[in-house]
Amino acid sequence: MAESRISWARAHMPILNALSSELSERRPFSGLTIGICLHIEPKTAVLCSTLQAGGAELALTGSPGTTRNDVADALRQSGVEVFGRREDGKAEHADNLERVLEHKPSLLLDNGADLAALALSQHMMVLGGTEETTTGANRLREEFGGQVEFPVIVINDSPLKSIVENQHGVGQTMVEGFMRVTNLRVPARRFVVIGYGWCGRGVARSLKSFGARVSVVETDPIHALEAALDGMQVSELDEALPWGEVFITVTGRPGILKREHFEAMTEGAILANAGHFSWEIELEALREHTPAGDGIERVLTPSGKVLYLLTRGEMLNLAGGGGNPVETLDLGLALQARSLDRLASNRAGLVNGPQPVPADINQDVARRMLATLR
Repeated sequence: MAESRISWARAHMPILNALSSELSERRPFSGLTIGICLHIEPKTAVLCSTLQAGGAELALTGSPGTTRNDVADALRQSGVEVFGRREDGKAEHADNLERVLEHKPSLLLDNGADLAALALSQHMMVLGGTEETTTGANRLREEFGGQVEFPVIVINDSPLKSIVENQHGVGQTMVEGFMRVTNLRVPARRFVVIGYGWCGRGVARSLKSFGARVSVVETDPIHALEAALDGMQVSELDEALPWGEVFITVTGRPGILKREHFEAMTEGAILANAGHFSWEIELEALREHTPAGDGIERVLTPSGKVLYLLTRGEMLNLAGGGGNPVETLDLGLALQARSLDRLASNRAGLVNGPQPVPADINQDVARRMLATLR
C-alpha cells in the first residue's frame, strides 16, 4: 500500500522529479549525511529519494502522531535510517531525535527546530540546516537568538510557502481533516480560528467558503483588520469562548488555550490544532482522556465540563488527514531540496543563524511550478 501511495505522490510532483535528475548528475551531497525531522508520509518519501539521488545518506524521524508506519517501513527498505512510529509520544520522540544525531549529520532538515535545539545543546557543528515551520523559526530567533552558529534557511520565510502551502494547502486540508475525523457538517457551525497569519487566514477562508460561521481571534491589529475586511467576525478570545463550537489554534505559540479558557467554553466544544506542536493547547489541564472515535477524545476540564479533543492536539490536517496536497508539497519540498543544495555546495552569501530562502531559489521554484500549471 505504501509503495503505491508513494508512486502516486511521485507522479504528481514534477518539480522534485526534475530536481532528482539534476542532483543525480552533480551529486552535491556525496559523503554527507542529512539529519531530518519531518512528517513521515508519501510526499516525504519522494523528497528522500531526491536527496538520495544527490548522494546523501539520510537519518529521519517524524513528529508525534503524524508518522505513517507503512511509509516508514518502505523508507527503511530504500536505505533510509528511520526512527519512530505513529504511536510515539513526546518521550519517544526525544529519543528518536537523539538517534538521528548519533549519525553525525552534516546538514539538518528540521521541523519545529527540534534537531537544531538538540544539536545546539550538544555543541554539535554542522554545515547548515533548513527549518520548515513558523514554530521553528520563532524558536530559532527567540529561544536560541544569537546562539545558532551555522546558517539555517527558513523555508517558512519564503513567500511561496506562505501563499501556496500555508494559505492554500493548510486551509484546504484542515477543513478536510475536521470533516474526516468528526463526520460533522461545516456549514452554519461556529468556528473560532485563533491566529490570522498565513495558515490562519487559509483555515478561516476555507471554513467560510464551506458556509461556516467564523470568528477570528488575532492580537496583531493589522492582521485583525485584514480578517475583518475578509468578512470574518473579529473577537477577543474571552468574547469568542462562549460563542464557539469548534476552536482551532493556528499561532505557532505555546499556551494559547488554557484551563481558564476551557471553563468558559460551552459543554461539548471541540478543540483542534493546526500549529506544529500540540503545546498551543494546555493539554495538562484536561483530564480523563477517553476515546470517543478514531482521532477523537472525550476530555474533562478541572470542573468536570466535557470537551472533545481531536488527534491528541497534534496537527489535525496531518494526524487526521492526508496533509497538504501533493502538488503543494512539491513546491515546499523543492524549496527544501534547493536550499540544502545551496548549503552543501555554495554557502557564499549565507550567514550564521536563521535567514530567508535566497531570492534566486524562490524565483527558480516559482517558475518551475508556474510551468506545471500552464
